[in-house]
Amino acid sequence: MTVDVLNRSGIQPEAASRLAIADCDIHPRASSLKVLYPWLAKRWQEHLETFGMLNRQPWEKGPAYPKAQPQASRRDAWPPGGQPGSDLGFMAAQHLDPNNVTLGILNPLGAGQGAQNPDLSAAVTHAINEWQVAEWTSKDSRLRASVVVPYEDAVASAKEIALRAGDRNFAQVLLLSRTASPLGQRQYWPIYEAAEAAGLPVGIHAFGYGGSAITAGGWPSYYIEEMVGHAQAQQAVTASMILEGVFERFPKLKVVMIEGGVCWAAALMWRLDAHYRKLKQELPHLQRLPSEYLRSNIWFTTQPIEEPEPRSQLAEVFDWMGWDRILFATDYPHWDFDDPAHALPIRMTETQRRQVFLENAKSVFGIT
Repeated sequence: MTVDVLNRSGIQPEAASRLAIADCDIHPRASSLKVLYPWLAKRWQEHLETFGMLNRQPWEKGPAYPKAQPQASRRDAWPPGGQPGSDLGFMAAQHLDPNNVTLGILNPLGAGQGAQNPDLSAAVTHAINEWQVAEWTSKDSRLRASVVVPYEDAVASAKEIALRAGDRNFAQVLLLSRTASPLGQRQYWPIYEAAEAAGLPVGIHAFGYGGSAITAGGWPSYYIEEMVGHAQAQQAVTASMILEGVFERFPKLKVVMIEGGVCWAAALMWRLDAHYRKLKQELPHLQRLPSEYLRSNIWFTTQPIEEPEPRSQLAEVFDWMGWDRILFATDYPHWDFDDPAHALPIRMTETQRRQVFLENAKSVFGIT
């Protein structure tokens, strides 16, 4: 598929009558670190050739659970001669065009975040941002990149965010949920200050390896525990950011929780509100109930959405949270991809459907 075709403003004829959607979780992937060499200094190329990239968790390079291989991707998502998420033309033909994706948010994983060497982490994350522009957003106007940052070095992260401020290629700052410390703590605040100043939401995606066990109770035995544990991690992140006072300090900051589920947020907020009423003397920096910060500063992507029986209960959760809090996502090209034609089988008004599938994302990311 040529660049001219990819830059078109229209959609394939068979998709033209479908609802336009925003996909807030698409995973592009560099086929190898060598793809990033045009944006890496010679010293870092030699470092990677000699030592590779050491991470805070030995399993980070290759997931420990068989279902996560190969690369946690759909079998049909492998382009000829490439890896899932590495070929823009293949992605456009398989996903963007037939599903009428008019806005796609790119979330590169395995992109230098969490590396033990902080300078290497900064270099690789900078390179992945340059690669996103050169190989993706400059070739397809539907796509927006995430500013990938070396989040364990907040000063370097803030510098990278400032570099991308005002660049329409970028829609958000990307963090992962399992970091060395809870993300509400003050060592990460320079990231939020820079993101707020740049007018960029902060997306917090599931995964990440901060050096600790990947569930709250320790190391799991099975892949299913890893998957369920993402909701645990994002609950901890949500509580940390609210209770540490991130949104009091940075009231214009927008946070998008990505790929950790949705329905747990209601129960978490009920519990936080109940305990806050008893223990608020401990938190004089908070001026509102915890649930109020969620409704003003936090959004959630749908994939992997919970599927209660009856399904109407999912709509009830959306009612409590607010339909404006929900952003549609597919997780392409991963094995648990949510097909837009079948996702969210609940009764929605036309207004609610347009909110969830497109308008909420455009509002959060400031895209007209």
